[in-house]
Amino acid sequence: MYFSNIKRNVLVVDDEEINREILGGILEEHYNVLYAEDGKKAMSVIEEQGPLLSLVLLDLMMPVMDGFAVMEKMQEDVVYKNIPIIVLTSEESAEIESLKKGAADFIKKPYDMPEKIIARVKRIIALYEERMIIQSTERDELTGLLSRNYFYEYASLQDKFNPGRRMDAVTVNINHFHLYNELYGIPEGNKAIKKVADILRKYAEENDGIACRSEGDNFSLYLPHRDSYEDLAKEIRDGIYFAEDVYNTQIRLGINQQIDEDDRLEMAFDRARMAGDTIADKQNRFIAYYDSEMRKQQIFEERLIRDIANAIVKGEIKVMYQPKYDITKDAPALKGAEALVRWNHPEFGMLSPGSFISLFEENGMIQMMDRYVWQQAALQVKKWKDEFDVTIPISVNVSRIDIQDPDIVAELLQIVKDADVAPSDLHLEITESAYASDTKQLIETVDRFRKEGFVIEMDDFGSGYSSLNMLTSLPIDILKVDMRFVEDLLKDQKRMRMMELVVEIAEFLEVPVTVEGVEEKEQVDALKKLGVRMIQGYYFSKPVSEREFAYLIREA
Repeated sequence: MYFSNIKRNVLVVDDEEINREILGGILEEHYNVLYAEDGKKAMSVIEEQGPLLSLVLLDLMMPVMDGFAVMEKMQEDVVYKNIPIIVLTSEESAEIESLKKGAADFIKKPYDMPEKIIARVKRIIALYEERMIIQSTERDELTGLLSRNYFYEYASLQDKFNPGRRMDAVTVNINHFHLYNELYGIPEGNKAIKKVADILRKYAEENDGIACRSEGDNFSLYLPHRDSYEDLAKEIRDGIYFAEDVYNTQIRLGINQQIDEDDRLEMAFDRARMAGDTIADKQNRFIAYYDSEMRKQQIFEERLIRDIANAIVKGEIKVMYQPKYDITKDAPALKGAEALVRWNHPEFGMLSPGSFISLFEENGMIQMMDRYVWQQAALQVKKWKDEFDVTIPISVNVSRIDIQDPDIVAELLQIVKDADVAPSDLHLEITESAYASDTKQLIETVDRFRKEGFVIEMDDFGSGYSSLNMLTSLPIDILKVDMRFVEDLLKDQKRMRMMELVVEIAEFLEVPVTVEGVEEKEQVDALKKLGVRMIQGYYFSKPVSEREFAYLIREA
């Protein structure tokens, strides 16, 4: 029994004083014994003690209110119904009715075996306390749905006792629900969460399944297979329509109907969640099904995550260099490069950054790759300097996750020191969207970089959400324009005018402009006329190996 040194409170209810005294004498060494001589007084003690009461020993035949009436009253209350009852009776015929009304055990009159009574009382209280501890962790406090861990336990029991029955894993997410919480407050948000939980509980009960609140505004259901869940989506959407209509929250259902017997349940629900995550904002769809293509993609991504560390050690990660040319003079001049990665995977072949960069950003592994690229780039600057007596600055990507690392500036300083190059030899490319995500902290970090001598490029300008007001306060040295600005530049006057405005903004900020994605001579001529300084793109060269880049240096 938990906390065996604590005396529990037990209530003895019997209309005969001698019986109360006998039981009290048996129990008082181990328990704090309270007494009542009829059902009405017993209820008064129960109401006063509430959850502090560990057990009721209850006689059945009493004046004013009998034991059966007491049990009925206790069953009507959410607190009292959990207090265990041992019925005191000499009538075996009363046992069945007592069990139906909530009795946990019986002690027969007369009380001639004290050790047996103590043992029964101790056992029932221990069972009660263990059950209460289990119940406190079994259910989500807000919604009453199963907690995540118990949900998986009960789901496993479903499979155990229904072998061969096909089941579906269903996840429900209220996307952007935090906006509703921020606008109306947590209490109102909790009401909406409970409303969704009620809908899911009812749906699970009606369909022989179980439901849980996994966390926040995320729920899971384990249900016998069915072809469609449109009815569930509609019920939930109707239930919180006011929130979705006004605050752009969106219901997303992920369905996994491909659960194998060997699958871990956690994995089955991860796949359902993956399907739900494919539903983009403002799409007119609310349900997505996990399919073979997603499974293939998941296996592919899991392999990449597993293999990245060894890939770096084995030299499978190749750093390529795309040259940058200064076009301000009559003849373009090689003035820099951007480090780009390719992965020569032993099974999947040569992989472009689009296959793994966003994956590693989501999984927090991008720092491992970035640090490798920074080291290789710094060493390459030193190698070209020693071999050709020329400094070719290399631009390297610095992700949002890198920026959040408090040691990032010291790490990059150590990298350039170890390579024996200057901080200005590494240009740090930070995407426009990163500036928009956590402006204050990013600006502080970028200011530290610049004070140490690093050159800062705002990458992919025009693809994010920076306001002009924010742009005036950002510490940058180079504005790098997204390649989408170059598309149809010569055919679309609006594109041309937009590019003019970007150059004018850069001139106002007194920073040079680099444009990437340039593929045609006409684009080069137009950009030169506008005042663009640096060009990067297939017109000059695709990303090349260090050996091929060395050839470009010799030819320059």
